[in-house]
Amino acid sequence: MSPAHRAIVHDLTEGSVSWNMIRFAIPLMLSGMLQTIYNLTDLIIVGHWIGKNGLGAVSIGGDVLHFLMFVAIGFSNAGQVVIAQYTGAGEKENVSRAIGALFTTLLSCSVILGGTGLLFRRQILMLINTPPEAWDYTMSYTSVCMTGLLFIYGYNIISAILRGMGDSRHPFYFIAFAAVLNVFLDLLFIIVFKLSVFGAALATVCSQGASFITALLFLYHRRKEFGFSFRLREFKIHSGIFSVLLKLGIPMVIQSASIQFSMMFVNSWINSFGIIASAMTGIGNKLTSIIHMVNMAFSQAGSTMIGQNIGAAKYERVPKVLRVSLSINVSLAVLAGITAWLSPRMVFGIFTTDTVILDRASSYIPVLLLLLGGSALRTPLNSLINGSGNFHLNFAVALLDGIIARIGLALLFGLAMGMGVYGFWYGHAIAGFTPFWVGGIYFLSGKWRTQKYIIRKRERRF
Repeated sequence: MSPAHRAIVHDLTEGSVSWNMIRFAIPLMLSGMLQTIYNLTDLIIVGHWIGKNGLGAVSIGGDVLHFLMFVAIGFSNAGQVVIAQYTGAGEKENVSRAIGALFTTLLSCSVILGGTGLLFRRQILMLINTPPEAWDYTMSYTSVCMTGLLFIYGYNIISAILRGMGDSRHPFYFIAFAAVLNVFLDLLFIIVFKLSVFGAALATVCSQGASFITALLFLYHRRKEFGFSFRLREFKIHSGIFSVLLKLGIPMVIQSASIQFSMMFVNSWINSFGIIASAMTGIGNKLTSIIHMVNMAFSQAGSTMIGQNIGAAKYERVPKVLRVSLSINVSLAVLAGITAWLSPRMVFGIFTTDTVILDRASSYIPVLLLLLGGSALRTPLNSLINGSGNFHLNFAVALLDGIIARIGLALLFGLAMGMGVYGFWYGHAIAGFTPFWVGGIYFLSGKWRTQKYIIRKRERRF
């Protein structure tokens, strides 16, 4: 392996677990931070220069866009784990096949979902009870963002490939470029050119496109190091690899889709309570995402490390990965929760100057604390489920977390118990703890050591 190759493909089965986790997670965390800034820029600029109707539109439009990303999230996470396990096992040919299958599958899905979303965008906005005063803004934002779905899917593909091989540094560079460009274009389109919400959406699509093209050129330039030369035949789907990708990817897609669907379902009820409720939900979700992106960084790092170590049959390192991730997540959640509890108006004031929203900010803080706690606890256990390649358990979590718990608890608290919008907020927040309980039982059972879902020939090492 050449020195240049070692700079891209990192062995996470050797050395200090804590150091590997931190080294791998920091670029992911910074990427998540920039991604959060990328998303927050729209809300902050729209909230201050357009008002609460624009704020609600970006929040609702963002929910629709996130829902359409369920295939990208599910299959890119699956592809990352497959590539990580084959990398840990030293199976270079299967790594190349996995890359080709990931490209072909996800780019095809992006075209289909983007076209379908554009065709039925009016019906979608009606189903989620878009407030009338935000309708035109939401339609404009959603329509433009759907045209850029290919770029989002493409970036997720390349990031999954790099993370699976242990490289989290280059995805950070690509998202950093997109974040800086998005801020510049937001200011240009909204403030200078007066393009309103359309300008926010256009800035998002342009920055996403630039990020994807830059990442694709990087991968092509280093194609010899990845063992993938971008020849047409390499995009042909290998049946064996595709079968593994489907077995792991479909439950992850279902999990992602069910979570996004359940969130849209819950948010559609919240939207029926008016534009203030919609705006508060958008702000609350963005506040949670600031800490969640750190948690997800360690979750993605954990998935890759667990995948590589299971591929290399080094099971004793897996509990150490979980301990490092949990300790960091919980510490950050406590710090963020204390800050929000002591200064709710200051925290919500980052996004808006609307006095009605600021006056109600303190009532949302208990919900925010639950959201932070759920994010801190569930992501490390998700990394175990994903990294082990356990598609059966992923499917179970998808149904429990995405459908049964979130929708069931929201309807129980919001309607049956008459708690109104607060019931839907609490139902959504409490459901977030589901993967923690399921993953915890799975860890204690020890089955992640013995059941093989991707690499099935490890037994010959014993």
